[in-house]
Amino acid sequence: MLDTSPRFDTLPPAPGVGYKPQHFADLMDAPGPVAWLEVHAENYMGDGGRPHAQLRALQERFALSVHGVGLSIGGEGALDADHLARLKELMARTQPASFSEHLAWSTHGAEFLNDLLPLPYTNATLQRVAAHINQVQDILGRQMLLENPSSYLAFAESTWSETDFLAELVRRTGCGLLLDVNNVFISATNLGYSPQGYIDAYPLEAVGEIHVGGHDEDTDDAGAPLLIDSHGKPVVDPVWALLDYTLAHTGARPVLVEWDNDVPDWPTLRDEAMRAARALSPVQ
Repeated sequence: MLDTSPRFDTLPPAPGVGYKPQHFADLMDAPGPVAWLEVHAENYMGDGGRPHAQLRALQERFALSVHGVGLSIGGEGALDADHLARLKELMARTQPASFSEHLAWSTHGAEFLNDLLPLPYTNATLQRVAAHINQVQDILGRQMLLENPSSYLAFAESTWSETDFLAELVRRTGCGLLLDVNNVFISATNLGYSPQGYIDAYPLEAVGEIHVGGHDEDTDDAGAPLLIDSHGKPVVDPVWALLDYTLAHTGARPVLVEWDNDVPDWPTLRDEAMRAARALSPVQ
């Protein structure tokens, strides 16, 4: 008999949202333009129960992207073998279309720091991060995507630009990239460079996902603008404009709306996904 069940081997060049359990019924009944979902790996490393049952139901209708926050790819120590084993089991169980992690570190010795901390872009960092990416890809048996960080400072010892550093990681490991446009806007504002210039220098051919999200606005001690990556508000107009600029260079890509804190009701999040769909429509 012909297998007519849906297959989601790759993410579609369409809007996605970060999945939250309170939106389960709405996603099943009225997803709007949403074609794929992101889940955080560490939320699904248990043995089963309602979270996995809901995920199985959602996977019948949506492509799935698994986004890790706990590998500490940039950490100086070895990657956590137990964490990698749990991640491998999750990948086998869910068979997602995409897996991604952050260009950051969050461990020191045996301690886990609940944050994504920045790295200096040096040859030593490059060698360490590349080795960790290769280890993850070998163990998982799949390509991973690496996400550009939101930055609040620059390291004096850095000898690589961030875009060249990411391009060299792609060259050395074959990994793909997750381009977070909101992070680009935050970093450019905080560090005083052009977000469009960053996009122009970025290795766009390696982009497998694009993210947008909300941020908080503050000022630093000198009164200059300081943006905080909060994922707790609607996407602002300058970030939507930067997404338009990016898509004009990349063509259609999977675009995720991230909203992880102060999560809104489904109609509000669906409206953000509809705006992402409008951004994609001219390049599809």
